[in-house]
Amino acid sequence: MDATSWIGLWAILFVVTHLGMTARSIRPRLVAAMGERPYLGIYSLISFATLIPLTIEFFRNKHSGAMLWNLSGEATVRVFSITLMLLALVFVVGAFITPSPAGLAPNAKFEPRGMLKFTRQPLFVGLSLFGFAHMLMNGWVGDLLYFGSFPVVSIIGAWHQDQRKLVQLGDDYRKFREQTSILPGAALISGRIQLSAADLSIPALVVSVAATVLLLIAHQRIFGGNPLG
Repeated sequence: MDATSWIGLWAILFVVTHLGMTARSIRPRLVAAMGERPYLGIYSLISFATLIPLTIEFFRNKHSGAMLWNLSGEATVRVFSITLMLLALVFVVGAFITPSPAGLAPNAKFEPRGMLKFTRQPLFVGLSLFGFAHMLMNGWVGDLLYFGSFPVVSIIGAWHQDQRKLVQLGDDYRKFREQTSILPGAALISGRIQLSAADLSIPALVVSVAATVLLLIAHQRIFGGNPLG
């Protein structure tokens, strides 16, 4: 197989194993058979066992396959991509500052606050935006297979997790779900919830902006490609 096919194969394995082990029809059986902690350990092991080879294969063969689009020279698209990455970092940092009951945090509160007012799945949203930002700037098939795996896993994973938590946590999660949204800003726009000054996390914004600036400076040296043109 050529390089693009190998990237595609590892991307499929990453997506299928990641989503398969978290599916509502499969995860409860695995947890019942081996226990919660062993399940999480094996799940993490398999995730890394597919993501790491996928990443290695991609970095060995960046820009493989046919080019479907070339937008890296468009200043507007470049600024939009950088903005998406900034937002991705804001959501990812916010996911740790304000843990969601939709995630893995066992003691997370069922109270929509902070980042959870924007989305109840900030980590998945951040990973999706990371993938989309890089897909805009990298139109080669191999690159799209690699970066596209993150939105696929995140979007379907968020839906899977949402349905599973509804069954596991009952009315408390149902109420939390009715107040919030997965799609960023949808609950705020619809008026289901209101934003207050206390919900804006200055530390998350500062860390995210600083990380974005550092990545812009060091991106070419570490990853190749200059996001600034």
